[in-house]
Amino acid sequence: MSGDPAHPAASDTPAPAGSGAASPARPSDAERVRSILAAAHSMTVIADGVRTEVCHLDGADVLGRLHLHPAAPAAGNPLDGRSPLHDGRPAIRLEFTDIASTPVRDRVRARVTILGHLLTPYADGSDGSDTSTCVEFGRAVLETDEGRSYIGLQELDEACPDPLAAYESGMLTHLLDEHNELVTLLLRLVQPQPAHKVLRALPLAMDRYGITLRLEERVGHRDVRLPFPSPLDDVEQSGVQIQALLAAARRLSHRNSLPA
Repeated sequence: MSGDPAHPAASDTPAPAGSGAASPARPSDAERVRSILAAAHSMTVIADGVRTEVCHLDGADVLGRLHLHPAAPAAGNPLDGRSPLHDGRPAIRLEFTDIASTPVRDRVRARVTILGHLLTPYADGSDGSDTSTCVEFGRAVLETDEGRSYIGLQELDEACPDPLAAYESGMLTHLLDEHNELVTLLLRLVQPQPAHKVLRALPLAMDRYGITLRLEERVGHRDVRLPFPSPLDDVEQSGVQIQALLAAARRLSHRNSLPA
């Protein structure tokens, strides 16, 4: 993919991962949630106690069919400790699972749950109609290997999906299937080199800030982020930034013997 002349990042040299430099930038929790929603192909909906598996999202942003509204102020005394009433509106729970597109160990990268109450009847659009559902937003929950975080509606509104979200799966599988030797090359950027023998290295994730590799050892695994010289603003800039990483890896003098 072509680079943007306004972002001449290919001449910059990214710091090797784990080199002691500042921690690589990464998406905020709200951006992570927005990206998962934007790229989701399926979700589980539990509305008014009825569980539905929706498998026809086709990567269309869920927030295009699900309208989130702020919760109405609680009636009565706000200091009495009681939960606000919802006038009998049914509860809704939406569950999303972010699964790596490459065959890594433990392919679940994150889980997202959105909780709220229905303002309009739930419609999944399975009949082909252009329908949407209004939801009084409760909270969003992001669960990863690093823990659990809670995201409010304002944070979600202010965050944008990652520009690579809709393309990431295809880009990672293309890198692995067609250019696997480049994954081995990228391992030169991991400093210090792993103390234990790496049985396999696979691309796990890619976002506007860089690429994440999963290093699988005989027992366990660890993930390493390789930051781009500068964050992407558009998917068309990805080719230039990836080439910058590869160029930096080639400039390293030491040899890499880790199998990919």
